Amino acid sequence: MMTVGPVQENCYVVRASEASRAVIVDPGDEAQRLLHGLERLGITTLDAILLTHTHFDHIGAVAAVARATGAPVYCPELEVGSLADPDAAMSLPGFGPFEGYAADETVAGGEALELAGLRFAVDFVPGHSVGHVSYALPEHGALLSGDVLFRGSVGRVDLPGGDLATLMASIEKLIDAYTPDTVVYPGHMGITTLGAERASNPFLRELAHGR
Repeated sequence: MMTVGPVQENCYVVRASEASRAVIVDPGDEAQRLLHGLERLGITTLDAILLTHTHFDHIGAVAAVARATGAPVYCPELEVGSLADPDAAMSLPGFGPFEGYAADETVAGGEALELAGLRFAVDFVPGHSVGHVSYALPEHGALLSGDVLFRGSVGRVDLPGGDLATLMASIEKLIDAYTPDTVVYPGHMGITTLGAERASNPFLRELAHGR
């Protein structure tokens, strides 16, 4: 995990133990730092750049990392336009401009991606953004949740494409799909588990009481 940019976004490098192939998830900013991190880890091949969603803090370094590594970019299919023109999709004072990128591949949920010797399960989990997806590695008990679920919190719903009821349904979907000890690697803040969030996250009280 490398935390980057002005809003402290978590970018993840995922690989099998000590492997030289990897994927990177949500390269949000500080492209040179991310590239140096790959080099420092001994990664010689980047199989893919996986995006959970296309808010600016998650895609700010996509174009630069893609150019430098030649890795294909996997984008939620409902957010391809936002990746291509992030400034038009969402403009916030003090942020940007951001370089767009034409997605190489799209994901919609339900896919099983074989990348870097690992199998990623893609889930469609909208609510924070219209096309948001998560990437799970069930065999390794890991879930890259993007901005759907955080330690002690959930994704904000006051940005374009946000909807609270949809977000809560997405979180319930993840809780039903994966075991309580699944480690959650969120887009911001610290690492947690699905069980810990179900038990103590104040936003999930109704879900916890229903089980």
